Formats: sequence, C-alpha cells, structure tokens
Amino acid sequence: MDIEAERSVLVRVPEGLHARPVAQLVALAKAFPTTLEIVHGTKSANPRSAVKLLLLSIKEHDRVIVRGSGADAHKAVDAVCRLLEDTTEAAIPGGISSPFAERAPEPATEPDDGQFRGIGGSEGVALGPAFPYFRQRLVIDRTTVPAAQRAEQVAAFRSSLDLVCAQTDSADATASQIQNALSEIVRDVEWTGGIEAAIAAGLPAVAATLDAGETLAMQFEAVPDPYVRARADDVRGAARAIALNLTGVHDPALGEAPDGAIIIAEDLNAWDVADADLSQIGGIVCRTGTPAAHIAIMARAYGIPAVFGCGMMPEVAAGVEIGIDGAGGMVFVAPGDAERARLMSARTACTAKQDNLQRWASVRPVTRSGHAVQIAANLGSVKEIDAARRAGAMGVGLFRSELLFSEHRRPLTEQEQFETYDAVARAFDDHPVIIRTLDIGGDKSVPGIDIPPEGNPFLGWRGIRLCLDRPDLFKPQLRALLRAAVNRNLKIMLPMISEASEIHRTRALIDECRRELAAEAIAHDRPATGIMIETPASVLLAEELAKEVDFFSIGTNDLTQYIMAADRLNPCVAALSRPENPAVFKAIAMTCAAAMARGIPISVCGEAASSPPIIAKLLSFGIRSLSMSPSSILRIKQFVSEEAGL
Repeated sequence: MDIEAERSVLVRVPEGLHARPVAQLVALAKAFPTTLEIVHGTKSANPRSAVKLLLLSIKEHDRVIVRGSGADAHKAVDAVCRLLEDTTEAAIPGGISSPFAERAPEPATEPDDGQFRGIGGSEGVALGPAFPYFRQRLVIDRTTVPAAQRAEQVAAFRSSLDLVCAQTDSADATASQIQNALSEIVRDVEWTGGIEAAIAAGLPAVAATLDAGETLAMQFEAVPDPYVRARADDVRGAARAIALNLTGVHDPALGEAPDGAIIIAEDLNAWDVADADLSQIGGIVCRTGTPAAHIAIMARAYGIPAVFGCGMMPEVAAGVEIGIDGAGGMVFVAPGDAERARLMSARTACTAKQDNLQRWASVRPVTRSGHAVQIAANLGSVKEIDAARRAGAMGVGLFRSELLFSEHRRPLTEQEQFETYDAVARAFDDHPVIIRTLDIGGDKSVPGIDIPPEGNPFLGWRGIRLCLDRPDLFKPQLRALLRAAVNRNLKIMLPMISEASEIHRTRALIDECRRELAAEAIAHDRPATGIMIETPASVLLAEELAKEVDFFSIGTNDLTQYIMAADRLNPCVAALSRPENPAVFKAIAMTCAAAMARGIPISVCGEAASSPPIIAKLLSFGIRSLSMSPSSILRIKQFVSEEAGL
C-alpha cells in the first residue's frame, strides 16, 4: 500500500494483545475508512482482522509499526497507537499474567489409587459430586450439496453464527468480556468468507464450518506463545457451537449441574459456559487444556479450583465424589477417609483466606485514627455492576460514559443513555453514583463522532470543550442524566475544566434541558454537579471553582501528566509520570484545602486511589473518598482499616 502515515510504537497494553484488546483494536480500525497495517517483526496484519492480529502474538513491551494510507490516515494511525500505548486496559483477575497461566504442561501420571495428576490451573481445594460433561460425537456429512440449495446453506450458516455470537450477551462482566472478544475471532471476514466459499462450492455447511475451525485452530497451535496456542480450543469450540445450531443437536447443559458440582470434561471453552452460572460450579477437571485457556482465566476470576491436562482421568458416573487440589494439580476420585479429611482441612483453610478478604465487602472502612473512608468503584459498563457490588463498592465514584459510545458505531440516543444511567443508579441506590459526561476528543476517538486530527490532542478539543461546542451530543446526555436523577443519588461530573465559564455554560445548558423536559411533561431532577480536577488551571483556580460546584474529584492520571508536562503513555518520560511526585502532591494538597475551605466533598478517582503508599498521603490531605477498579476494592478496604494510620 502507499504509506501516508507511519509510527513506531511500544505496546503498553497490560498482558499484550490478547483477545479483549484485539477486539477493541478491530472495532477502532473498522471505524476509519483508512487502510491500516500493523507490522511485528517480519509479519504484518490488517487490524480489521482479529485472527491475523492474534497470530502476530504481540506482547506487552513489544515494538510494532503502524502504517496507514487513504482518508484520515494520520488520524487513524494516531488512534491505533494510542490504544496500543494505553496502560489502563483493566486485566481480568487471574488473567494471562497470572503465574498459573505460565505453567508448562507436564505428562499426565499413571493413576495411583484414584489419584490423578494434571496441571494446576486455578488454586483452591474443592470436594463435590462429579458432573460429567462429554460432548456428543457429530456425524459429518460430506455429500455434495445441490447447487439450488447452496444459498440456503449459506443463510443457515450466517444465522447459526449470529446465534452463537448472541450467547455472549452475558450479565457477567468477566465472561462477557471474554466471549465478546472471541466473537470478533469467529466473525473474522476471512474465516467466515472461507466457510461461505466452501459452501458455495458444494460442501455442506456443517462440514465447511468444522473444517475451517480445525484449519484455523492448527494455525493457532503453531504459534509458540502459549496464550495464542490456547485459542485453538476456543476456535474449535466456536465451530462446534455453530455446527450444533445447524444440526439441532445439543450438548449437555452445564446449567443443569448441581450447586458445588465438579465438572469433568475432555475440555471446556468459553462457548460451553455461555449460559452457565459460574458462581455455582465447585471445580473443573479437564483431560486436555492448559492454564492459558479462557476457561482457566474465568476459573481464576471466580475462584473456582481447576486442573487441566489430566489425560488419565477416566469417565466417572454422575454424583461420584471428586476432590481437587487446584494449586497442586491433583484430582482424587472417591477419596478415602484420610485423604478426604486432608482435603476438607485444606478447603477450610482456603475458604478462611478468601473469607478474610471477602468479609471486607460489607465493611465501611475506618482508619486507625477514626476517619471513615468511602471506597467506590470506577465503572464503564453496566456489566461491571455485579463485580463492584460483590466487592462492596460504596457507590460509583466515576462512570466513564464515553465507553458506552465506544461500543457502538453511532452516538447513543437519549433513551439508550437514560436506561444505562438509570440502571447504574438503581444498582447503588443507597450510595452516590457519579456519571462523568463525555470525555472524548483528539486523544479518544469514538466511532460515529467525527473529530478532526490535532497536532497536540492532549491539549486540544476534548472533554467539556468539545461537548460545549457540540450541543447535539451534549444535550441528549444531559437530558438523560436529569431523567435518571429522579429519586436517585446521581451526580454529574464535568471533565477537563479549565475555567469557571465552562461551568456557567454547562449550567445554562442544564437549565435549558430542564425547561424542555418540563414542557414535555417528562419527570426529571437537578442533580449535584461537580468537576474533575485534572488541569493545572483547575488547581490554581480551585478556590474560585469550589464556589461554582457541588464537589471535586481529582483525576490523578491526567493531572500528573499535565503538572509534570510528561505524556503518561511515553516510556521515555515514564519516571516523571508518577502521582507521588512532590509537585503533584502539592497540587492535590492545594485542591483539598480549597474544597475543605468551601465545605464541598473531594475524592480521588485516578490510579493513585488504589496505591497503598499514596493513599496514606491522600488521607493526610483530607481525602475521605477513593474510587477504583472493582478488583482493588477489597484489598484497599482492608488496607485503610488495618494499616492506614491517618
């Protein structure tokens, strides 16, 4: 291609380009009309193809080249580079950076009196009844399809593909993230195109799908990276799921397993558990598979003990007692009294350890000196609500509304936004829920919203600046927020504030929206309005701005890069981009003093909020509210209660 834009970039996505960031990258690439290419070593791929991106096996800290040609080439290349440099991608607990994920397979040992050794994939000890999950054998018909029936077979394949991908619409954040990412793989145009071409040539849809699945799986298995190799099972699972829909045959349903059951299977993949309640599964034993498999990642996220590669494991009858030592990779079939007693003792110890952390979920932390501290969640989707509530989040300190827009190819309607904000507010009805208005701009591209390229996007048309210039975007969001605020503790937060006039103009728009809603007889309320403190100007004007708003929230990520004049995504100046820098601490202290003098609440919602060494300093400034990823809430509640002295 004729290269019009090219950049070399160091990949900083945590854990590298695994399935979830690949899905994000594909969606971003498809939002531009540009022809794009990512070069990794001697290989290259079109970022519109999830399959080709995964086969590049790009790891964190690898260097790649991004090239673009055609319309918006520079803008598209910059957007892709920003995603590759983004360190904020939330890793799934127990993800591929887990020590378990890197365990090498060992030969399965011969059975020793009902004991079998495999590979520990998720720590913990379990005892429970066996639930065999062995799939039916599919009979593949390879009889040539008459030409008149081939279009019907193609349509059936497309319908089955849609049904399988629709299974990813799960309410659970962890399972849904993984399944949605895998959908990008099976929707890959080259893979589906190859299947449709085979059907058009006369191969039955089932045979074409399974053949293509096996071919692609073998490509993944040829890659040295264990994570990429493990995607072979996902591809085979997806191909089988499509084939099952085509034939009307059904595998056993994991949803029928009794509570606490130990699933015994040849292998499991994300498609097998699409409709299962993972919280009810006691343990998992697979004859094949590795700790890098997505089912292993899910098991670790849920604390389900799991053993993989247990090839000598026999088929056992439903209900037979099975014991698992997930850390040691041991499986016990019908354990004897002594072994059962040992397993029960170990399970009690594991449960006590987890319970010790989980008990903090219901605790309202108080420091040793008697200061109550609110620990809230940073969210970007309703799918994260359950994880936040399980961790005992005391409300939502930051809901990133722009992430809703990034999931669609068009701006969301007022009603779509209202339904989301209302759902979040209802979920935390007894706690405050703070919704940040659209924080998009030159450094945050959103499909369907055209933003011209800028020479310095971090200092450009973004956040509140863009929203005030685009009332067609801003007013529907404000109207949705006013509607969702009825009888709720919902608050509005404005990003990238630099001067009081931006607050005044926003309040004028809010008043305009209130008048419109009143005229339309639509129920609404006027929620508290606060601002993000993330520009040096907002720090220097904190005393004046405190008179204009109801609360402050310090975004330490952007505040640090602006105070230190150091791009937080640039590894060359990473040492400067630390929130514990004295200059940043001084800015935070100034802001806290201004808020307390005015008597308005102040919180911190950046990465610093979940860093114990920094938390102690924040508490000394008078901060009494911290907001963070749900995965950090329990340990920070414990730290604040047991170790924070201020």
